[in-house]
Amino acid sequence: MNSTKEIIAKRFFQIGTLNYLFLILSVFIISCNSQDKKNTSQEGIGEPKTIHNDTPEKGNQNTNQKYQIPYIDLAPDPSLQISEFVRRIFQDKSGNLWFGTNGDGVALYNGDSLEYFSIDEGFGGVAVRGIVADKEGDVWFGTNGGITKYDGKSFINYTENDGLIHNDVWSIAIDGKGIIWIGTLQGLSRFDGEEFTPFTLPEAEPDYNRGVTSAKIVHNIMEDSKGDMWFGTNAGAYIYDGKSLINISEKDGLCNNAVNDILEDKNGNIWFATHYKGVCFWDGKSFTRMATKERASGTEVWSLYEDKSGQIWFPIENFGVYRYNKKSLINFNIKDGLASTAIQSIFEDKEGRLWLGGHMGLFRYDGISFKSISKKGPW
Repeated sequence: MNSTKEIIAKRFFQIGTLNYLFLILSVFIISCNSQDKKNTSQEGIGEPKTIHNDTPEKGNQNTNQKYQIPYIDLAPDPSLQISEFVRRIFQDKSGNLWFGTNGDGVALYNGDSLEYFSIDEGFGGVAVRGIVADKEGDVWFGTNGGITKYDGKSFINYTENDGLIHNDVWSIAIDGKGIIWIGTLQGLSRFDGEEFTPFTLPEAEPDYNRGVTSAKIVHNIMEDSKGDMWFGTNAGAYIYDGKSLINISEKDGLCNNAVNDILEDKNGNIWFATHYKGVCFWDGKSFTRMATKERASGTEVWSLYEDKSGQIWFPIENFGVYRYNKKSLINFNIKDGLASTAIQSIFEDKEGRLWLGGHMGLFRYDGISFKSISKKGPW
C-alpha cells in the first residue's frame, strides 16, 4: 500500500444496460460471442477483488438461456423516439420529468404532455450533460453552451461572458453549501449565485480515443456524505476536503484512470464507472471490481445509479445494464426488452419507476421487462 493509499484509507475508512427482429437477433448473437474476450491492458497493477455474475432471479434471463421473442419490446420508430439519444434524466420537486438529449435540448414531461426546449425557446444549448436542483427547487442544466437555470417560469443562461471558465459543460453538482460546481472541457468553475471562480485541478493526458477530450476535462463531480468533493478525470479521481487535493488512481488499485462517474452508496462505499475497465468500488480499505462482459476496445461505463432499495445499476456499452444487490450481479439486455445497447443514464422517479436513457431514446423497467417509451408513451 503506497503512501497515497494510506492517506486515503485513513481519511475515508469510515465512509465505508419483421425488419427489426433480424437486427435484434444479430446484436444478441454478437454480444454473446464477444463476452469471453479478455481485456488485458492494465499491466503492472494489482487486480482488485472481483464480483462475478450470479444466477439471475426469475424473469431475468442469463446468457445461457434461449432467446425468447415474447420478451422483446422493439424500440419506437425513430420519428417517435423522445430523441435519438437521451443523456440525462431528472425529476423536479413538482414531479416533472426532464430528459436531457444529445441534440434536441431538453424535453419536459409534466404528466400530461411532452414539451421541448432548445435554443429557440431560450434554453442554453442542444446537448445536456447534467441536471441538478438547488434547495429552492430551481433546476440547473449543464450544456454544450454553458449552464442554464430554470426557475419554474423561464430560463436564465450563464456562459463565458459571465465568468464561466468554458461553455462546453460536461458535469455539474451542487454542494451542501449551495455552491454550484461546473466541470467543463477546459477545467472547473465554482458559482455562488453571483460570481464564478476557477478551481484548478492537475492536468491529465488527453484521451483522443474518446473524441471530445482535453487535458482539463472534468467528467463527473460528486459530494460525499462528509462534504468532500470528488472529481472524475482522465487521471483518476481527485478528492477535495476544503483544504487540499488527493488523487486516487490505478496505482492505488482503481480499476482504470479514465473515470466517467463517481457514486457514494448508502453504506459509504465509493463506486467508479470507468471508460476502459468497467466498474469497481472502494470500501475504504480495498477495491472490488464487478465482473462484467468485456470487449477488446474496453469495457465502457458512463454512469452509476443507486435505487431506493440500495441496488446499484450501471450500463455497459454493447452489453445492456447490470444490477448489483450485494448478493448477485445480474445483466439485462435485448432478451429482456432493452432494445438499446448504449444506455447512458438511469433514474428512479418518486413512484419507484426506473427510467433509462440512451441511444434509441427512453426506456422504463417494470420489474420484469423493459419497455420503449415514445412521444406517445406509454407513460
